[in-house]
Amino acid sequence: MSLLDVSIVSVALPSIQRALGTDAAGIQWVVSGYALTFGLALVPAGRLGDAFGRRRLFMLALSGFVLFSALAGAAPSTGWLIAARLCQGLAAGAMAPQNSALIQQLFSGAERGRAFGFFGATVGLSTAIGPVTGGVILALAGEQAGWRWIFLVNVPIGVVALVLAYRLLPRGGGSGKRAEIDYLGGALVGAGVLAVMLPLVLAEAGGLARLWWLFPVGAGLLAAFVAWEYRMTRRGREPLLNIKLLTGTAGYGTGAALGMAYFVGFSGIWLVFALFFQAGLGYTPLQSGLVVTSFALGSAASSVIGGRLVERFGRALTVTGLTMVVVGLATTALVIRLTPPESTGVAVIAPLLVAGIGGGWVISPNTTMTLRRVPVGMAGSAGGALQTGQRIGAAIGTSALPGTFYAVLATNGRDFKAAAATAIGIAALTVCVALSIGIVEWRRARHRAAGVGAPDPGAPDSGHHHYGDPH
Repeated sequence: MSLLDVSIVSVALPSIQRALGTDAAGIQWVVSGYALTFGLALVPAGRLGDAFGRRRLFMLALSGFVLFSALAGAAPSTGWLIAARLCQGLAAGAMAPQNSALIQQLFSGAERGRAFGFFGATVGLSTAIGPVTGGVILALAGEQAGWRWIFLVNVPIGVVALVLAYRLLPRGGGSGKRAEIDYLGGALVGAGVLAVMLPLVLAEAGGLARLWWLFPVGAGLLAAFVAWEYRMTRRGREPLLNIKLLTGTAGYGTGAALGMAYFVGFSGIWLVFALFFQAGLGYTPLQSGLVVTSFALGSAASSVIGGRLVERFGRALTVTGLTMVVVGLATTALVIRLTPPESTGVAVIAPLLVAGIGGGWVISPNTTMTLRRVPVGMAGSAGGALQTGQRIGAAIGTSALPGTFYAVLATNGRDFKAAAATAIGIAALTVCVALSIGIVEWRRARHRAAGVGAPDPGAPDSGHHHYGDPH
């Protein structure tokens, strides 16, 4: 639900604009404001879940998400809708790190891999099916009021999820001691993420040109956050994010970098496809969504299988998946460029299926391998930091790739095929960056295991220690 709301709104933007009479800047905030507050909440919410209990924070955030979804669906004005979307994003960001932390807490060994497989399937499927789901809702509910049901559909689903969470999630799970909250660390990371993401989420409204100076400001704030967290750790206090996760936990730093690079390409292609098929080829929102459904289906199926295979193949599975994504996206770019417009929609189904199958072997196996050595007590903040990197990557992708599409379109006489092929090709190149990181980590893990006889952080766990043990 929370990830679906990142992409599902895009197909309803023309309906929202007509119904509420909003301008382009207001529409941008409806989409980007949600992504912005989602990213801001992740790290602090992960730490709060570790301290006060993941079940408690999950249910509180889910309740807020349901409430703000209802308020968004009932919005009488653009300002009301933007405010509801900002609050909805905060609630979604507070929920997200509890998911991976609860998997860390409740499962171990092969069961944990399978659990992360279902988690990865959900991430991949919900992100990819947003456009087609939005198209279906608009087709059923009508153009005039259909956009409201894109938000209101969360209410019954959320209520059912609340009942299930109350019955099924284990009570407790907090640190069991008086929690120390790192308020300064929260302010630094929040301001840093805001400074980095704001120009990106406002890119279509000229944010990159007007707010470029926020990038060095954000880098400085995040550097100050790292220095402060080091100081908190040295003094024996509870940091918001223990920086030793990046430097002393095998596979965490490289896994976080891999995830961020992958999400640049993975998240950005959906807007490019929507622009190309709808504006370039005249498809309806539903037709446009159906064309790319093969990616979503392939990703969902392979994620579940990948959850079982990760215990056997470790990082090699991620490397294989990234290779398939690169091949699938590069082939898609060639197909778009070379096939006639009337057959392009059918011709891209097969390469997108290959890319989707590969994508299913990236998200959940990478999450499993990145978090497997993290102590359970830090699982929330570690999962929040991992997903913050992915959100920043998604913000870069959703601004850079459509920006490339429009730039090529403006310089080549509105050749939609060339614009789409170029943007998808750049997405394939960004996934190549993730692939390079995966190969380095895979080889490093194999070398380390062969050299010292230690368990391979990139391969299945030896079974001689507990996952909650930081050593």
